[in-house]
Amino acid sequence: MKVAVACDPAGIVLKEAIEEQLREMGHEPVYFGMYENDTTRDYPVFGYRAAKAVAKGECEMGIIACGTGVGISMAANKVKGIRCCCCTDYFSAKMTRAHNDANMLALGGRVIAPETAKMLVEVFMTTAFMGDRHQRRIDMLPLIEEGKELE
Repeated sequence: MKVAVACDPAGIVLKEAIEEQLREMGHEPVYFGMYENDTTRDYPVFGYRAAKAVAKGECEMGIIACGTGVGISMAANKVKGIRCCCCTDYFSAKMTRAHNDANMLALGGRVIAPETAKMLVEVFMTTAFMGDRHQRRIDMLPLIEEGKELE
């Protein structure tokens, strides 16, 4: 599976661990930057690039990183069709796939260690969406994107 990978300067500390874990699992990381450690570059650019690739179907999933994982996940979630979750623990990474069918994972280079990132990537990539009652909830998300009222 092709997996979009991107980070900003604060998330670059996790890049190698993320890509290594993906390769160990048999996936192909597709890197969308950042290409040099330039602190003048901004997380929305990289979150958007990776999210756009996932939304267009060029990559099936995405893993992105910034300092906390929060900012880059917010940028990714602005792309229609993206369900990106920032996770720092095993349970959240598992449940965001099982219940929310997240298609992107955001991690924080100032929050977790590379070994933790590898563990979170593994559980995120190996957990299946449970469907059933959770699908009904996922189906509501595009309605919000379209500005429709939910009841």
